[in-house]
Amino acid sequence: MTDLTKLTLKSALDGLSKGDFTSLEITDAFLNKIDAINPKLNAYTLVTHEKAREDAKASDARRAAGNAGALEGAPLGIKDLFATKGYRTAACSKILGEFKPEYESTVTSNLWRDGAVMLGKLNMDEFAMGSSNETSAYGPVVNPWQVEKKLTPGGSSGGSASAVAADLCLAATATDTGGSIRQPASFTGTVGIKPTYGRCSRWGIVAFASSLDQAGPIAKDVTDTAIMLKSMCGHDIKDSTSLNVPVPDFAAAVSRGVKGLKIGVPKEYRLDGMPEEIEKLWQDGINWLKEAGAEIVDISLPHTKYALPTYYIVAPAEASSNLARYDGMRFGNRVDGKDLIDTYEKTRAAGFGAEVQRRILIGTYVLSAGYYDAYYLKAQKVRARILEDFTKAWEKCDAILTPTAPSAAFPLGQKQTDPIQMYLNDVFTVTTNLAGLPGISVPAGVDVNGLPLGLQVIGKALDEETLFAVAGSIEKAANFTAKPNL
Repeated sequence: MTDLTKLTLKSALDGLSKGDFTSLEITDAFLNKIDAINPKLNAYTLVTHEKAREDAKASDARRAAGNAGALEGAPLGIKDLFATKGYRTAACSKILGEFKPEYESTVTSNLWRDGAVMLGKLNMDEFAMGSSNETSAYGPVVNPWQVEKKLTPGGSSGGSASAVAADLCLAATATDTGGSIRQPASFTGTVGIKPTYGRCSRWGIVAFASSLDQAGPIAKDVTDTAIMLKSMCGHDIKDSTSLNVPVPDFAAAVSRGVKGLKIGVPKEYRLDGMPEEIEKLWQDGINWLKEAGAEIVDISLPHTKYALPTYYIVAPAEASSNLARYDGMRFGNRVDGKDLIDTYEKTRAAGFGAEVQRRILIGTYVLSAGYYDAYYLKAQKVRARILEDFTKAWEKCDAILTPTAPSAAFPLGQKQTDPIQMYLNDVFTVTTNLAGLPGISVPAGVDVNGLPLGLQVIGKALDEETLFAVAGSIEKAANFTAKPNL
């Protein structure tokens, strides 16, 4: 039998359907590989061996009875931001400790409804705050591409991206607040999509910035990502921001091609000092789409240069509000002090890491009396202008092509002491979160060191099908077959 862990999600589902192997067999293959490889990568913070095997046996029974779901028997990894009933959900923070929720997130409930199997919980930046997976209370994740060099897999969904790239799951859930699905996908040679804000319910996902957070999948190819997204999406009455719209057959759109589409290329994404290999990859993507029948049009997104400072006002402001609930009173860890205020202060000082504390302080500052109008209100006005830029661009094009990240994966520790340099990793991705638009990263080439580089496609709200069509065309033309050297 071939190595079952190297299968794509689609090929695994096909094999399960044909009876080539059982869910228990492929689940055991993944569990054995996780036990062997995860110590090198630190991608999983919790491996649920017993639950995975129980889920797999139940899945095999359903399939034998003719009740197979859309993801029946597929072993998946779950980012530690998603509540999993009875299993530790800590958002990789000390403050939540061994918290085991008594409820299941809507997204993971949808996956279990469709027959998926949970292999375990995946590492991430603490409360999803980071671009390198170095702020986790469980330690950093290592990129599987060049393990000995200790490179970042990106963040905050670094565990998800690393696990998928290393074949430690068929696919994984992830979240994206400013690029935390797409940037890790670019760094690890995987595919990641942030859908339109509201496509996936946020209920049961530990909140970072409520108006920006959105769940999405990371998978091995574009089709797998489409399959995952269809199961993850759906209206949820428990989430007031959840959109009550039909969920299309995303996978059917992957092969429909780009003939007749207009692809926008924004001049503002050509940054000073951008590496030549990123510029070349972008041009390759333009040429591929042109050869596939698309029309390339120049567009302008003039407020792009304000996107990062806007994001780093809005996101910390919302974080400071959301994270106020972690006070040591109701759940998670507590450090007792001499009185109530002292207990709050000691609990939060011990429980939150340096980056989370930094963002809470920034957020509290910009929301404080005397600074609210100068910072937060102004940032919201700029955010509206960024959305207007995209609205005008859609008059000229159907989708937008950009690089995903300004570089390939960098060594762990290289940027940790310089928050500004770390924040610049999100320069190409934050605009879609601020505007609530879908964006996907597709591996399209490698740099001079053999590390993967991604191209990003941005689409209109609720038009993920066009996104998948363009991504599928890029994937076909790029023919990216490189793999990590594990």
